[in-house]
Amino acid sequence: MCGIVGVISRNPVNQLIYDALLLLQHRGQDAAGIVTMLGTKCFMHKARGMVRDVFRTRNMRALPGSVGLGQVRYPTAGNAYSEEEAQPFYVNAPYGIVLVHNGNLTNAQALKAELFDVDRRHINTESDTEVLINVLAHELEQVALRSSGGSLPLTPDLVFKAVGAVHKRIKGSYAVIALIAGHGLLAFRDPYGIRPLCFGEGLNNEGQRDVMVASESVALDGTGHTLTRDVAPGEAIFIDLEGHIHARQCAEHPTLNPCIFEYVYLARPDSVMDGVSVYHARLNLGETLAQRVINAMPPTDIDVVIPIPESSRPSAMQLAHRIGKPYREGFVKNRYVGRTFIMPGQGVRKKSVRQKLNAIGMEFKGRNVMLVDDSIVRGTTSKEIVQMAREAGARKVYMASAAPPVRFPNVYGIDMPTKEELIAHGRSVEEIRQYIGADALIYQDVDAMKRVVAALNPKIKTFEASCFDGTYITGDVTAEDFATMQAQRKLQFDEEDSSRSRLALQGEEAPR
Repeated sequence: MCGIVGVISRNPVNQLIYDALLLLQHRGQDAAGIVTMLGTKCFMHKARGMVRDVFRTRNMRALPGSVGLGQVRYPTAGNAYSEEEAQPFYVNAPYGIVLVHNGNLTNAQALKAELFDVDRRHINTESDTEVLINVLAHELEQVALRSSGGSLPLTPDLVFKAVGAVHKRIKGSYAVIALIAGHGLLAFRDPYGIRPLCFGEGLNNEGQRDVMVASESVALDGTGHTLTRDVAPGEAIFIDLEGHIHARQCAEHPTLNPCIFEYVYLARPDSVMDGVSVYHARLNLGETLAQRVINAMPPTDIDVVIPIPESSRPSAMQLAHRIGKPYREGFVKNRYVGRTFIMPGQGVRKKSVRQKLNAIGMEFKGRNVMLVDDSIVRGTTSKEIVQMAREAGARKVYMASAAPPVRFPNVYGIDMPTKEELIAHGRSVEEIRQYIGADALIYQDVDAMKRVVAALNPKIKTFEASCFDGTYITGDVTAEDFATMQAQRKLQFDEEDSSRSRLALQGEEAPR
């Protein structure tokens, strides 16, 4: 999972991109990067860390130009600890291309070999983004050569032909923003529409028009832009240096299958993605979860409903309203503790849960509490939080998950653990309940989850929900792929530090 943004303006864009990345910080906290373009020259700064730490005044001054792009990274492919794999990526031919990417290519290894053996391009890292930028560069070069030997200018039509060829070669999920030096900004989305991408327009301080492309609408809202629409699955938009927007469908059979985990957890609640309010989606999930609770146990057994901060709050509020019980804030979150999953060792990870959350004793003492979380992935944090509730004086502790059991790995840009690390893989709900120590455990229903989110936009017929239902919509994921991913994951940890873990633990241990 990553956050990406691109801007074309008539004023310097370094501060605008910085502000947009702050609004997308929740999508990645491992690395950040910005590229700006002045004339045909590109200026780049990227490093590991959060936006506010990566960019100092001296760095911002070294990013001139009225065109640029940026990314906040949470690595799902390649080396999590290498600054070389922080984005953006750059290739000097043809034209000079800089690119940022959110998603995950499922055929990256095959493409890497093909690029070397056939296209004569060398890949120097394990990042699938470097593979993607080289495929795009090769296809742009080919369409240019076929057009009068490359003597004609690079037109939007040629750019769209190149994107069409990219769609035919790469598989997986990808939302992409690229700068083509001296020409403009290109953005496109995979034919399944798995990862989000939208664009909008705004007026700068001098009354001149800006165009921004970003992962989430919140980046547009927070920087004074108005959402125009989402980039459609398979569509490419090209914004020339004058700010004119050109758009074309570049895939043969596009379908809209947004990742449902965006609505469950990943996206900010104030974003609208593919016509669906994330906040409204989470309210709907709370409504259906409440019905599951009512079917599983008498609401009279529950004294209070308490969310596990923060993205579970809308669902918890709606659940409490539906069952007629008070909603209370029982945990206070310390926002100044580092991310759990980059801390060394399981012992420190458990300790950091206590550092990040503190129970308000008066909300627990002598009560039967219903804890609501957005999802349960590995179960370690849930187990610790249930124990915290008991220590705070809760008589009984029930747990409800706004998402169904996470039983399968994700290969489309969410760093879900391998299946052996998923608490729900191969275990019954009763076994999970016993592991986390709750008196009752209620999960969301998969079909109900899909139904209530899709109800907010009738154009959405299916979702990418592989971590819940095991269906990989690109149709190219095999058992051998999972074995390869698991081997690569183990090798990476062994090479870096066997005591370190970067498991995403989305919905459990990332800040919300």
